[in-house]
Amino acid sequence: MSNLKRFNPVRRADEIIQEEQLSGERALYRGNNLKIYDTVFHNGESPLKESKNIELYRCEFQWKYPVWYSDNVYVKDCVWQEMGRSGVWYTNNMTIEDSLIGAPKNFRRCKNLVIKNSSIPNAQETLWMCDGVELSNVTAKGDYFAMNTNNIKVDHLELLGNYAFDGSRNVEIRNSRLITKDCFWNCENVTVYDSYISGEYLAWNTKNLTLINCTIESEQGLCYIDHLKMINCRLVNTRLAFEYAYDVDAEIINRVDGILNPGSGSIKAREIAELIVEPDNCDINKTNITIKDALSGEEKSFHLVS
Repeated sequence: MSNLKRFNPVRRADEIIQEEQLSGERALYRGNNLKIYDTVFHNGESPLKESKNIELYRCEFQWKYPVWYSDNVYVKDCVWQEMGRSGVWYTNNMTIEDSLIGAPKNFRRCKNLVIKNSSIPNAQETLWMCDGVELSNVTAKGDYFAMNTNNIKVDHLELLGNYAFDGSRNVEIRNSRLITKDCFWNCENVTVYDSYISGEYLAWNTKNLTLINCTIESEQGLCYIDHLKMINCRLVNTRLAFEYAYDVDAEIINRVDGILNPGSGSIKAREIAELIVEPDNCDINKTNITIKDALSGEEKSFHLVS
């Protein structure tokens, strides 16, 4: 690597950098007003630490901590190699487009982060404790995605990985597919539109969850929720649902395989295969359960069979 150009860690301002091979720690430390094209950041930690007003085009990060404590960063057609881990922390006002983010543990404690038309194939422990995140046309694979992150807007997210969005608040998701065990645990104010969610224990210990035109596959999902609203939703392969879910307003347009000890509210479905009520654990009188005929729209009360 001796042929790589090494920059001294000094402030650079109003400069265009093109086709460089950079290495060494803090290669562009405190860079300001830089436009960087077709440049590779080789071994050397924190090349853009404390930078401001940075634009990167067709660049590649090969080593750790490339963008920390930075402000106003625009990234397009760039690549994070696997060792570019913990790549963006404590950074504000960043937009990433058309990029491949191949490193884990990225994006922590960031504010105002936009990611568009990009893939995150190693998204383990990614998007933690951020505030103000927009994701559009993003694919991601990895556990613990978006933990304790607030004020999230998502459109067309393809996510494969367990425990997503744990502890997040003010989440809006549209047109997405989430294959994730224990999604939306310990959350507040989550609304999901026109999406598919598959996971064994969905949304436990969450407040204010709204699902609109969604398909849900969850063995024992939608339990221990305070204020659950479902509009025109399907439940597939879902048993033991709604346990200790309170203030429920659920409209389900297909058959529900099973319900266990619901807390309170209203549940409508085309059919309920099994309703389990344990008198010591549930007051069934607090939940109005009705069957709605798919053709006529006629509703009738669902009665327990003794």
